Amino acid sequence: MALRYYQGTVLGQGEKLDLDTTAKKLRKAMKGLGTDEKSIIEVLSSHTNNELQLVKDFYKTCYGRILGEDFQSELSGHFEKLCLYLLLPRPHFQAYCLHQAMEGVGTDETTLVEILCTRNNQEIGEIKKAYKERFKCDLEKDIVGDTSGHLRRVLVSIVQGSRSEEQILDQQLVQKDVKDLLKAGVKIVGTDESAFNRILVSRSVPHLQEVFKGYKEKDQQDIIAAIKSETSGSVRDAYLAIVRYVVDPLEYFAECFYDSLKGAGTKDERLMQLVVNHCEIDLKDIADTYLQRYKVGLPCAIQEDTSGDYRKMLMRLTNVYLVQAPSTLHDYVVQPGTEQQAVA
Repeated sequence: MALRYYQGTVLGQGEKLDLDTTAKKLRKAMKGLGTDEKSIIEVLSSHTNNELQLVKDFYKTCYGRILGEDFQSELSGHFEKLCLYLLLPRPHFQAYCLHQAMEGVGTDETTLVEILCTRNNQEIGEIKKAYKERFKCDLEKDIVGDTSGHLRRVLVSIVQGSRSEEQILDQQLVQKDVKDLLKAGVKIVGTDESAFNRILVSRSVPHLQEVFKGYKEKDQQDIIAAIKSETSGSVRDAYLAIVRYVVDPLEYFAECFYDSLKGAGTKDERLMQLVVNHCEIDLKDIADTYLQRYKVGLPCAIQEDTSGDYRKMLMRLTNVYLVQAPSTLHDYVVQPGTEQQAVA
C-alpha cells in the first residue's frame, strides 16, 4: 500500500508506561463496593493496544485475575463491550468482528466490506492468523460459506493478501487497465465484473489512483459514478469501498462514522468497531475530516447520540485533546463549537 502518515487520538504512554501503577489503579477501580468507571476510562483511553496487552499480563501476574473477566463482572451494556474490545489484540478484534458478521442468520456485509476491503496484505495475514487461533476455522472457508455471487469472489480475492505493493508506476499497464474497465462497463451491454474484480483487488494503491484519473479523462463520468451505474447490491458496496478508500481514506471513514450515527438510533456495534480500529492510526485526521465535511465535530456528534460512561469513553477516544489531557478532568462533556476542547 502507498505510504501515508496519519495521526491517531490514542498516543500511548511510551517510556512513561508504568505497569505497576496502572495495574493497581485498575484493581482499585473494581475492588470493593461500587466501580470507579472514571479510572477505567482514563487507563483504557490513554494506553495503546500493545501497552494494554502488557497491562493485562501484569494484572494477572499481580492479582491472579483476568482483567477482561473483572470487566465482565463489574461493567455492563455498551460500556462493557467497548472496554472488552479495547483489550483484545487488534487483529483478534478484527477477526471477532468478521466472525460476528457471519454468525447466525443473515450476514452483515457492511462489516465484511469495511474491514477486508481497507486492509493491506500484512494486516490481512494477521487477521487470518488471529481468526484461525480464535475460532479454530478458516476465514476464507467461512466467507465462501456465508456469501455468494460476485461479493464472494471479491472477498475471497482480498483475503489472499496478494495486492501488489509496487510503488513504481507502469504507465502502459495503467492505460491498459483504464481500457479494460471501460470495456467491462460503459462500452458494453451489462457489466464484466471479473475485470473490475481483477483490477480493483490486485493492483497497488498508486496504480489504482492513476487508473481512476485516466478513467475520468476517457469517460464522461468518474469511476465511482460508473460503478454506481453498472453494478448493484453488495458487490457495488465492495467496489465503492475499495475505490473510495484508495481515493481518500479519510473521507471514506468519515462517511462510515456518519452512517453509524445518522438516522433514528445509533449503530453502536459499527461505531465501536470504527473507533477501536482507528483510534491509534488515523482517528484524529478522520475527526478533522468529519468536522470539515459535516460541520460538526465527531465527539460532539457522539455526545448527541450516546450516553453514560459509554459516551465518555467514546468521546475520550475520538478527541486527542481529551485523551492527552491531565487526569484531573472530572468530566468529558464537549460543548458545540468547541469540539477540540476538554471541559473540566
